Amino acid sequence: MKIETLILSSLIHNNDYARTVLPFVKPEYFRDSSERDIFVIIENFYKEYNSSPNTEVITVELQNKRNLNENEYGQRMAIVQELEPSTADNNWLLTETENFCKDRAVYNAILKSIAIADGKDTNHSKDAIPTLLSEALGVAFDRRVGHDYLQDASLRYDFYHKVENRIPFDLEMMNKITNGGMPNKTLNVVLAGTGVGKSLFMCHVAASTLSQGKNVLYITMEMAEERIAERIDANLMNVTMDSLKDLPRPIFENRVAKIREKAQGNLIIKEYPTAGAHTGHFKSLLKELQLKRNFRPDLIVIDYLNICASSRFKSGANINSYTLIKSIAEELRGMAVEHDVPILSATQTTRGGYGNTEVELTDTSESFGLPATVDFMFALISTEDLEAMGQLLVKQLKNRYNDPTMNRKFVIGVDRAKMRLFDLESSAQTNINKGSKGTTNLDIDKVSSYNPGNRKAGPDYSSLKF
Repeated sequence: MKIETLILSSLIHNNDYARTVLPFVKPEYFRDSSERDIFVIIENFYKEYNSSPNTEVITVELQNKRNLNENEYGQRMAIVQELEPSTADNNWLLTETENFCKDRAVYNAILKSIAIADGKDTNHSKDAIPTLLSEALGVAFDRRVGHDYLQDASLRYDFYHKVENRIPFDLEMMNKITNGGMPNKTLNVVLAGTGVGKSLFMCHVAASTLSQGKNVLYITMEMAEERIAERIDANLMNVTMDSLKDLPRPIFENRVAKIREKAQGNLIIKEYPTAGAHTGHFKSLLKELQLKRNFRPDLIVIDYLNICASSRFKSGANINSYTLIKSIAEELRGMAVEHDVPILSATQTTRGGYGNTEVELTDTSESFGLPATVDFMFALISTEDLEAMGQLLVKQLKNRYNDPTMNRKFVIGVDRAKMRLFDLESSAQTNINKGSKGTTNLDIDKVSSYNPGNRKAGPDYSSLKF
């Protein structure tokens, strides 16, 4: 008996089997049109009545198909007569069906790729070929039907004690509020006004992550690749951006070599036009980097979320900003889950939120759907007094990793000339008034009394010995 006939037979005689495999089996997996027609009848019946049809139902449905000639009808009825109950082991049958679906998916993907390469498929570009093949290779049955609270208690206990993969910050307070950094499969967003330091923060995190020996993919749609690299150079070399231009080539190349030697990881910076790329482009880039450079990022930085495009909505479509930005956020978070990596991005404040020391989630520009989607969101706030002290105020807005009422506000140091952030001594936090559960109010008049020397040692780059 052919595997296709065995599958069709089991679909009408084995209800447990049918419930397991029907979500994954597709009509195009059946090369023979007779088998495909019978499968479609079974699939449609199951969708409508939540049960499998018997051979009598299939016979009537075939009789009602007006586009079949006598010979075609006879071929289909010959298959129906072979659909007898099977005594095959259910686990074996599920495994064989899964292998059948995977083989057919790969075969179909190869045929489609050839059509694209030959120019016969005008709806797809050649860039779609890697995606088609990877999706086909990823076909698999998910046989779990959920978490059994009582039976899976042991698995749940193991989960509680599992060490979660995170990308730590090199800032003590940021690690404190996130329980050690950004976990994989999360979307993390910086909220700040224009010129406050969104890109500075993201470049600093990219540089510190590289220094930890991890791979970073920095996607920019605001500045040129070289401008982002310039900021990261200033950060890692601990020199001002103006001084970079004065470094002789041998010294510059020597410092890059020392960074390469110590870092172990790699940093790729990719520029896209503003609003000219979406998650579809980013996923293609990830596949291309994997194939051509054997590069898989541990962190993806996207500068920044609001100027991405949406893969769901065409450019120029008549949609409101709430729907568009929420869609972009959902797509980015989905990409983080799919590729098991944290994503760091940013968004703008509204005009009212700019310079306001009490920034709230409602000060998010364009779409409140963004904070509803992200895992971790915090505001960077700058005032004239804070700027004079070389400090930024950080305020937690949403936090799925920890209690956001603890350490809700704190200050960090900023060296804008070197594009670096650093920890401050605990005395710098003393004028942030603490409530019963954490920080609530910043007495901005007292900020100016902070000592600029209240600076902790920043990231230790001394081993580079420039």
